[in-house]
Amino acid sequence: MEKELIIQSSEESVDIALLEDRRLVELHQKSHGSAFNVGDVFLGKIKKTMPGLNAAFVEIGHPRDAFLHYSDCGPTLSSIIKYTKETNKKKRNRSLLDDFEIPPEIDKRGSIDKVLKKGDFLLVQVLKEPISTKGPRLSCEITIPGRYVVLSPFKNIVAVSKKLSSEEERTRLKRVTESIKPKNFGVIVRTAAERKKVADIHEDILSLLEKWDQIFQKMKGAQKFQKVLKELDKTETIMRDLLNDSFNRVVVNKPDTYSNMKEYLTGFDKEKAKILDLYKGKRNIFDHYGVTRQIKSSFGKTYTMRSGAYLVIEHTEAMHVVDVNSGPKMKKVDQETAAIQVNLEAAQEIARQMKLRDLGGIVIIDFIDMRTPENKAKLLKELKRHMENDRAQHTILPLTKFGLMQVTRQRTRPEVNISTAEVCSTCNGTGKVTPSFLVSDEIERHLGNICNSRPKSRITLEAHPYVIAYLREGWPSLRMRWRMKYHKWLRVLTNTEFAFNEYKFYDQNDDEIRMT
Repeated sequence: MEKELIIQSSEESVDIALLEDRRLVELHQKSHGSAFNVGDVFLGKIKKTMPGLNAAFVEIGHPRDAFLHYSDCGPTLSSIIKYTKETNKKKRNRSLLDDFEIPPEIDKRGSIDKVLKKGDFLLVQVLKEPISTKGPRLSCEITIPGRYVVLSPFKNIVAVSKKLSSEEERTRLKRVTESIKPKNFGVIVRTAAERKKVADIHEDILSLLEKWDQIFQKMKGAQKFQKVLKELDKTETIMRDLLNDSFNRVVVNKPDTYSNMKEYLTGFDKEKAKILDLYKGKRNIFDHYGVTRQIKSSFGKTYTMRSGAYLVIEHTEAMHVVDVNSGPKMKKVDQETAAIQVNLEAAQEIARQMKLRDLGGIVIIDFIDMRTPENKAKLLKELKRHMENDRAQHTILPLTKFGLMQVTRQRTRPEVNISTAEVCSTCNGTGKVTPSFLVSDEIERHLGNICNSRPKSRITLEAHPYVIAYLREGWPSLRMRWRMKYHKWLRVLTNTEFAFNEYKFYDQNDDEIRMT
């Protein structure tokens, strides 16, 4: 599989597209200067505790106070409180924890007002970015991620990523990490550490300890809340978390971004730096690599799959709803076979759409009804398989008796929501139409469906003169290419009354072939 990372950087934001075999599977957008990113560590100040919610509101500088639930405090909360107080009052003179006495863990079913008090300082980390009218959500389980390991203070465990399939390699990594682990720091070994030397892992741990020391220095004598550790910018975070040996190319459009990434990549893998390219073309980089077209075609309310089946994706305040429809060219097989074929194709696309749009919370999927338990189990297994590589935590439940599948997916940031409508030049912005440059793709998709369902019919297309002219343009024209692909010559008619994206198909009897 060919994997590419296309990075479009501008003064306002950075957009990152992950392509697999030239197909868009993830899209990340980040505005420059965001002050509250997932992973940022703050010295917060308890604003008030809410025993009824078993939570506290913490002041970290956001217009709305951040939210800390008791369940997100973690068992090491007592250690966090003790370390914060000692450091803030300058009773500690070093950041390392080898001389730190870890107090007992807190009660899992305890109450927030028993452990936190109004006005106290507390070390916290952003768990979820501000979403809509909600402030950031916080956690007291501090983690500092590196390239090969994740450092977690006030713990004494060593864990190895479950994605490493080799038991021998997992054992080796755990053994070498335990030998170099600093006291009272937990270490989680990441997948990227596979086959890495002890020196590489040790160097990564030392760099993370330097970050912990930065936190310590900023906390000493602090009089108010402040950010004490900033997560890497979005580009470097993606590089750290996503980039592995399966990537073939990373392309950026700005020389300064290229230089920063070159330096970052060279720092941990000189060989990996060779896949980095600087795009020097005049066209927009997303246009050049076909990302823009895929964004426009993927983010609408309706998404049509290759078979002609389509998804309708609706968003509400409480959940996301996906409806699976068979489309106009259901294969001439029995209903159960057709249903499972469409559902399996839809499962793959729904998994992609959830990652692409970063859908979080509850997702309800209305698949086409099936009767046999075997097919229902097969569909559940297929959706789980396609979501294996989804980094967001998720849970998939079996089909209910009403034929609905429920999925919960971790929400850490606002979903990616891109408008696929453009201002209509005919009505000067009083209405909106779907993107006109995609109309030829829609026509071809419907033409293919008609040719499969009516192989012997003569077909006529009626459309706006501009669209017809576009189909006739060049050698070979689109019309000629369709003739070679579908073995059918498409007759065309112009209609000046039609909108740019309006078209109709007719059979040999001049009866309209309706697209359902």
